[in-house]
Amino acid sequence: MRRTFAAAAGLGLTAVLTTSATTAPAAPTALAGPAAPAAACWVEAGASTAGRDYVNRIVHSTSPTTVDPVWNIARQPYGDRIVRLNSDMVWSRDSEIETLTGSIVFGAALYDAAITVDRVAGNGTVKETRLTRIGGGWDRFRTLTRSSVTAGDPGVDRAYALRDDGVLFRWSVEQASGKQVWIAAGSYPGFAAVKSVALLSRTSTYDTLLVNTRGGALYTVRIPHSSPMKPIVKVVRSSTWQGFETLIASRCGQYGSLLIGIDKDTGSGYLYAVGHANGTATVINGLGKVPATFPDPVNYRWSSYYDDPLFGE
Repeated sequence: MRRTFAAAAGLGLTAVLTTSATTAPAAPTALAGPAAPAAACWVEAGASTAGRDYVNRIVHSTSPTTVDPVWNIARQPYGDRIVRLNSDMVWSRDSEIETLTGSIVFGAALYDAAITVDRVAGNGTVKETRLTRIGGGWDRFRTLTRSSVTAGDPGVDRAYALRDDGVLFRWSVEQASGKQVWIAAGSYPGFAAVKSVALLSRTSTYDTLLVNTRGGALYTVRIPHSSPMKPIVKVVRSSTWQGFETLIASRCGQYGSLLIGIDKDTGSGYLYAVGHANGTATVINGLGKVPATFPDPVNYRWSSYYDDPLFGE
């Protein structure tokens, strides 16, 4: 991947790592061009709190930006266990219960989680938590990203995780005898500079990840479903994005995305309207600092089974 980054960005990896800018990019708060979202666009910024609850902060692309009151979705679904990594969580509901599904890492072990919440009792009351252990060795992984099936999507779930040596792994997540089975589907080295990873696109032929580096660059990483795994990396911005420990993207309109960057050092979030990704020509408009704090140790995206798949690139 070192060679891929250099070819895509026109920069050596060392240049990316030594970018001197220290803040998120300044951008006008007014929306303009193809990145302008519809009035109804929002991002559901989920978190696992220090108190071990699951919460949601819904951030709207109004002018100025607005945030709904924090919603406690599930109170201590894992008891005293501490979540280290959390994939995006998918919810579905009926009149009495809400079902939450995703992948979780506690310490060195990976689990698939299914949580049912009592909607009648309210207040995040958990009826049941089902954990299926997938495997160990996850103490070396720094990120966990999941591309999940949505309604009408005939595909399978795929998962991506970045190990501490810079190798990006892919799995196909399938059902067998009523249980989820993770099937290794390739890996690729060279991502040691990456700081955070978010899903930007899910299509019938590829997934796209959005990543930022410790040196401040912002990249798209398109991963065709073909084998062997061969990511296609394009630089979007070459500097100023190193301040974010978490990126969360949500679909906005037919081709655009709404993006939150979270700076865990300050507990601050910044909102961006992002046009359909096209390398350095990608339109990114800053919508300003989100009027809320993000103090939680683990952040991820909430989505619905009925949402349209992400299509940011």
